[in-house]
Amino acid sequence: MRYKLLGRSGLRVSEMCLGTMTFGEDWGWGAGIEECRRMYDAFREKGGNFLDTANLYTNGSSEKICGELVAGHREQVVLATKYTNAAPGRDPNAGGNQRKNMVQACEASLRRIKTDYIDLYWLHAWDQITPADEVMRAFDDLVRQGKVLYVGASDVPAWWLARANTMAELRGWTQFVGLQIEYSLVERTVERELIPAARALGLTVTAWSPLGMGVLTGKYTNPDGSPKKSGGEKGRYDNEMMADFANLDDRKHRAAKAVMDVARQADRSPAQVALAWLVAKGNVIPIVGAKRLSQLQDNLGALDLRLSGDQMAVLDEASAVDLGFPATFYATPMVSAFAYGGMKEQIDAKFGVA
Repeated sequence: MRYKLLGRSGLRVSEMCLGTMTFGEDWGWGAGIEECRRMYDAFREKGGNFLDTANLYTNGSSEKICGELVAGHREQVVLATKYTNAAPGRDPNAGGNQRKNMVQACEASLRRIKTDYIDLYWLHAWDQITPADEVMRAFDDLVRQGKVLYVGASDVPAWWLARANTMAELRGWTQFVGLQIEYSLVERTVERELIPAARALGLTVTAWSPLGMGVLTGKYTNPDGSPKKSGGEKGRYDNEMMADFANLDDRKHRAAKAVMDVARQADRSPAQVALAWLVAKGNVIPIVGAKRLSQLQDNLGALDLRLSGDQMAVLDEASAVDLGFPATFYATPMVSAFAYGGMKEQIDAKFGVA
């Protein structure tokens, strides 16, 4: 396992993050404590030190299990958890980004994990209500109290991310070090705004669902690219809880076929190819989760896989999305010629424009 700096910080994290949404059986498709321990031990043996959980995962069981697993060597692990989401109920402040929920959720997570501090605390999802200055000042207070060391944002719009982080920078508050978003060969629309925003702000991207909830393993697609008929091993898309995400269109099957083609050529598993593509995209850390040790071991096999330029091109072409305006506008020869005075090829522009 190699290590990366997390955003504009000195914190070293492993190049893969162990996702623990499957830790606990409360939701009907997770793993029991002993299987979780086997997966955690395998991850640690590879040099992994980065864990990702959330207060809502498996109704809090995920955090409790993480606390048990890191007991005795807590200081060696970078443990990330999240706040915002809550199970439906009658408390209007149980969910959301507001300070009250942040503080209460943080205290509850500390108790479940049985720790004095959280290494990385994520805003789990934008609630579309709470002012950005309230969020950033509340984060800063938790950092100053020593209950949280670093903060990040998950599942937020690019404009909100930029506004909140710039506000924190100008006011001397704690800034984000990471952005967590869905990113994979079947979800590349984040390349329109979110990936460029993270790059400009110096944030590390942690990618959830890097295998497209199993789509990129070939679970739902035949080798010729046609959809598989139901009847095989059930995946997350077959679970009622995840039904809202079950949009298996032709583009996703096309991407899965390309992954399987490259996997056969490279004599690797489709999962390893999909993860290797993501790592090759730059400052991106895949969050790998599994229900069984064998699945995790297969995912970790991507650590030593380097795809060729031709293989990357095949995957890029099969999964490409329309970046839309203004990206397509900037790419036109006329606009490019005007913007650079005809000197585009000679200008060493930041982020590889030239």
